[in-house]
Amino acid sequence: MSEETVSKEENKGADTTEMNTDSKETVEETKKETKETKTSDKADKKTAKKKKKDSKDEQIAELNDKLIRSMAEFDNFRKRSEKEKTQMFEIGAKDIVERILPVVDNFERGLMAVSEEDKNNSFVQGIEQIYKQLMTALESAGVKPIEAVGKEFNPDYHNAVMHTEDDSMGENIVAEELQKGYMYKDSVVRHSMVKVVN
Repeated sequence: MSEETVSKEENKGADTTEMNTDSKETVEETKKETKETKTSDKADKKTAKKKKKDSKDEQIAELNDKLIRSMAEFDNFRKRSEKEKTQMFEIGAKDIVERILPVVDNFERGLMAVSEEDKNNSFVQGIEQIYKQLMTALESAGVKPIEAVGKEFNPDYHNAVMHTEDDSMGENIVAEELQKGYMYKDSVVRHSMVKVVN
């Protein structure tokens, strides 16, 4: 072999070594890039999963909040409805009591007009029994008469229609009850009509 051929073959060998080194470096760079790409893909997937989880958590929290609010609104509605029913019942009961009171007044006037001789009459005794039964029924329903005579005048319970002078009684004391007043539970159905001492 000539020297030229040997030097060419040596050059070829050197070129091949350089090419092999270059291709190895390229392969390694490609591997690195692939690893980096895979790592970044995994990171992106994790981020996407977190975002999905975060959005789901937000939806769950929002729905939970709506549920709690709806339950609170329903509870308020139920309480308000019960209160309105109770008030309507009491208003209705109070209205019926107001309508019955004139009947009670007439019973009392009729019984006061009976003379002593007629009190033993069976008819009068029957009327007295009916009156007592009516008063017992009203009392069991929560209706009670307002005490007036001898008590201090109270505009919440009494309606002063007359004034009188009496030194034996204190000032502003109810001397006489002209018409009975009644209460239904804690509210006044009818004020007592009274005569007050000045």
